[in-house]
Amino acid sequence: MSIKIGTIEFDHHSYDQEGDVLYLSVGEPRVPAETDATPEGHAVDFDTDGNVIGMIIVNLRALLERDGELKITWPEAHVPPEEFSSVLAAAA
Repeated sequence: MSIKIGTIEFDHHSYDQEGDVLYLSVGEPRVPAETDATPEGHAVDFDTDGNVIGMIIVNLRALLERDGELKITWPEAHVPPEEFSSVLAAAA
């Protein structure tokens, strides 16, 4: 199952339940050429052409419980909790 944030569809994911961290990637996970932090403290990974290839979401479950959705400034998105339901259900 893929997860869509803004216009980016991540088709690979791994959730660390203990750390409450979600690792997302477009295609197979790979080493980024550059990583930028979002204002919320998440990380966005880019390839050498500047394409988004991955994202790291910290405190996913806590943010969903507190805000009822995941709010990200870049890429700008309000992601409903249903988008993450399969990831969090598998971790339970």
